[in-house]
Amino acid sequence: MLNIWGRISSINVRKVVWCAQELGLDFQRTEAGGRFGIVQTPEYLALNPNALVPAIDDGEGEGRVTLWESNVIVRYLCAKHSPGKFYPEPLPARFDAERWMDWQQTTLNPVSAGAFRQWIRTPADQRDPAVIAHSVRATEPLFALLDAHLATRPYMLGEHFTMADIPVGCEAHRWFGLPQTEYTRPSWPHVERWFADLRSRAGARGVLDLALE
Repeated sequence: MLNIWGRISSINVRKVVWCAQELGLDFQRTEAGGRFGIVQTPEYLALNPNALVPAIDDGEGEGRVTLWESNVIVRYLCAKHSPGKFYPEPLPARFDAERWMDWQQTTLNPVSAGAFRQWIRTPADQRDPAVIAHSVRATEPLFALLDAHLATRPYMLGEHFTMADIPVGCEAHRWFGLPQTEYTRPSWPHVERWFADLRSRAGARGVLDLALE
């Protein structure tokens, strides 16, 4: 049994849950982080000394694997359960997937997070319009870049869904779910087509159809 710790409101937990569902895995998820607590307990810190979510515990005995860092967990699960399919085996394709997963984590996520936190997790009377404006200005060119990439392929790596689609898809879910009341979002037809396809996948149910919180 795969055990996943983390609240589904976390973008990083959503990645892992979606991945497990795509792979058809039996898993148990324990609410942790935020209002659920748990992350400061000795038991959890033994799994993730950063006191963040997600973390996983997979297997038992000598084969037991405990991991933290969401994109690493996605890579691990895909490598274990879907080698050559969700986890590309040829090195050029594998590292193309790795590149886009790292781009989500190191380039897109840091700039998009400001608007998310302000619009979703900050009371209206405490929001900082400058933070929102900066986040929007920094994020929109990255979605334009993504749109250009998807103009020539149905998925991040080409004709087939892979692990690269999961973190970037979760980022699109978060950005498209923002109210953006002060802005008109540009049209990114290729991103919108790709995201609609992702949302229709059975594995994405309970993840990409959730409202943000």
